[in-house]
Amino acid sequence: MIANVTRMKSFVILGFPGLSQQYYGPVSALLFFFYLAIAIGNIFILAFVICEKSLQKPMYLVFCHLALNDLTFGTVTLPKIISKYWFGESLISFHGCFTQMFFVHYLGSVQSFILLVMALDRFIAICIPLRYPVLITNNIISVLCGFAWFIPLPLMIAVVLHVLTLPFCKANVIAQCYCDHISITSQACGEDVNIVAVISLVIAMFCLLLPLAFISFSYISIIVVILKMSNAAGRKKTLSTCTPQIFITCLFYLPRCFVYVANTVGFAFSLDIRILLILLYSLYPAAVNPIIYCFKTQDIKQTLIKKLKKTRVGIEIKLAF
Repeated sequence: MIANVTRMKSFVILGFPGLSQQYYGPVSALLFFFYLAIAIGNIFILAFVICEKSLQKPMYLVFCHLALNDLTFGTVTLPKIISKYWFGESLISFHGCFTQMFFVHYLGSVQSFILLVMALDRFIAICIPLRYPVLITNNIISVLCGFAWFIPLPLMIAVVLHVLTLPFCKANVIAQCYCDHISITSQACGEDVNIVAVISLVIAMFCLLLPLAFISFSYISIIVVILKMSNAAGRKKTLSTCTPQIFITCLFYLPRCFVYVANTVGFAFSLDIRILLILLYSLYPAAVNPIIYCFKTQDIKQTLIKKLKKTRVGIEIKLAF
């Protein structure tokens, strides 16, 4: 079995199999600018919150953890597929592919738990506001986010080590833009493949559905509390404090649920469409989240406007002299 594993030295990243070679350049450029958007947007959020003391509050610390997660995910997944279409480098080493698989699933699980922390923050702020200053502090949020990063770590290491025990005797083609669990295990053979698949599915359900259950409960409770408010202005103001969180959560979960339900009911996608959908729901939130932070969060939006006005006034004064 070990001989079979070590015999496969590398994998081939397939990308979009139906894509004509004449479009390789435009696609690689598009993916590169997509990565730039992810990198610039999330680095900006991290730097802005770190440098602006007025934004160093629990909710924005959670945004920082999400931004770091999004930035890391884009950095792990996009450079390889960009190099495939830009330089024709389709090969990824055996252990490099497993490393990428680990980070893909680990970071996805971390994001799920960070979204849980985000929902907990809003649940306490709106449903039991008098207890919020005591229950939710910067230190407590930092500890909770630390758990969000730590809990999936041993689980994902176990998944990777379990897959490494499989013999690989099929083609070494990864029918995806990056290495993930399904694409790698599809190249394996032997009786243990189904056992590995079931164990991995259980871990995935724990990391995704357990947080989703609490997130759903939190936002349903929040909506009920908001609807019970008699003051229309109060309802609008309270809803605005959790609108960014709801948008971010929907961007993460809804596309995944759509693809899963579509596969369950027998709605078949072509390979290119399936790969595109997975790429979009994995990376689109990472590019869009910083925009949501800036335009849907009043504190960040107002602080950013003040900074821009001060900069504009400073430039006008310099030009006047």
